[in-house]
Amino acid sequence: MAAQKLMTRQEAKDVILAAKKKKGVTFQEIARAVGRDKVWVTAALMGQASMDKGEAEKAVSVLGLGEGDASEVASALQEMPMKGSLDGAVPVDPLIYRFHEITQVYGTAMKAVIHEMFGDGIMSAIDFEIDIQKKEDPKGDRVVVSYSGKFLPYRKW
Repeated sequence: MAAQKLMTRQEAKDVILAAKKKKGVTFQEIARAVGRDKVWVTAALMGQASMDKGEAEKAVSVLGLGEGDASEVASALQEMPMKGSLDGAVPVDPLIYRFHEITQVYGTAMKAVIHEMFGDGIMSAIDFEIDIQKKEDPKGDRVVVSYSGKFLPYRKW
């Protein structure tokens, strides 16, 4: 008997997004069930972080996947991902492009201010959190994005 082909992270993502749409659940609702932050859970569902077995099982349960798909998707969610979902070209999606633009315009200023405040080093993207909130405003709702990363000084030797 031939070995069964396992679902890839991309195939799992496609099944997840279809089930999410069909069931009408939000990333926040899935995250609440998983017991983690909505941005981290969304990153995992999109193939950019790995869940442990319990987290993966909770996620597929909320999505209401059938037994076969649930097992394969849960397994795929536990695999170590290839980080970085965008290719090297400038992103063309308008929302993602704006984050690229922010870095292009303000990146050197952010770097200078961080170095002035902390010294020579970097902000960790491993020991890191991101939060996204909606702030209502009469002139138009605002997107509030907060980054929090551990400062890692460069060492001298």
